[in-house]
Amino acid sequence: MSPVPDIESVKKEISTAILDSPEALESFRLKYLSRKGIITEMLAGIGKAEPGDRARLGKELNALKKTADSIFKNAQKELASSLGKQIRATDDPTLPPPPFPAGSLHPLSRTLDEIKSIFFQMGFTVADGPELEDDFHNFTALNFPAEHPARDMQDTFFVRKNEHRPEEDLVLRTHTSPVQIRLMKQQQPPLRAIMPGRVYRNESITAKSYCLFHQVEGLYVDRHVSLADLKHTLITFAGHLFGSDLKYRIRPSFFPFTEPSLEMDIWWQTGNRSGQWMEILGAGMVHPNVLKSVEIDPETWTGYAFGMGVERITMSRYEIDDIRLLYDNDLRFLDQFP
Repeated sequence: MSPVPDIESVKKEISTAILDSPEALESFRLKYLSRKGIITEMLAGIGKAEPGDRARLGKELNALKKTADSIFKNAQKELASSLGKQIRATDDPTLPPPPFPAGSLHPLSRTLDEIKSIFFQMGFTVADGPELEDDFHNFTALNFPAEHPARDMQDTFFVRKNEHRPEEDLVLRTHTSPVQIRLMKQQQPPLRAIMPGRVYRNESITAKSYCLFHQVEGLYVDRHVSLADLKHTLITFAGHLFGSDLKYRIRPSFFPFTEPSLEMDIWWQTGNRSGQWMEILGAGMVHPNVLKSVEIDPETWTGYAFGMGVERITMSRYEIDDIRLLYDNDLRFLDQFP
């Protein structure tokens, strides 16, 4: 009777083999896949089998060889990968890991987060709006006359300009005040919210000016809101941000969307340098025309609005003398704010 290879027992041995070391791998290869291995001998013995069984045995043994080869190669890859991660005898697992740079908040983000935190404590919510605005929300509803210089190409980035139908103009917003308009159109008073975000101006890039910057504007509309309420809000905010010993002044100003209007300056002095007055924000009582543009009765409701530039406050707090540093993404600069 012709010998018949015991394929099933070899297949079981292969599938249960433990290949967890280079020695085990080499032993497996020699036993099953080498020229003198079991599978090679079994293939050579097919000629001694019954003629009717030879085709079947050849097919099964070739499949067995492929399985063994696949198991060997997969175990070889896994072992190579695991050996690369193993702790060597010279390694000390009790040592701390090498320092890994985790990054930090950008100085603009720090200042903006602190500003928002102060207003949250004062009962303000946050409102947001699109950076691409139409003429109505960016200018007309805010009481900018048709000939106002802020509408010029020199001050505004126009995405779409129509000389005959200015209401169809599209601009990159020049301030976050359009968010105030959208909020008042969507929600009836009382309203108390701040509007942080990026704004754009068509200006030359210098150490003191940039084509984009960040603003935080605020709006409060309710019954019997007065200028005294506005001053109290501004003084409280500045005291929290700059310290309780802050020296400040409030002086008259002009903005198309507020009446009366004012600006707030703080006395800023660092080190041994001589101090100076620095303007930090503009504000005023919401102009009646602005309330009318969003169908709010100025005889019933009054309110105040204010706006400040985040870059100016950041530069003063961190003694940064060039606004371009805030946008260069230079790690040598950013690493100074861990």
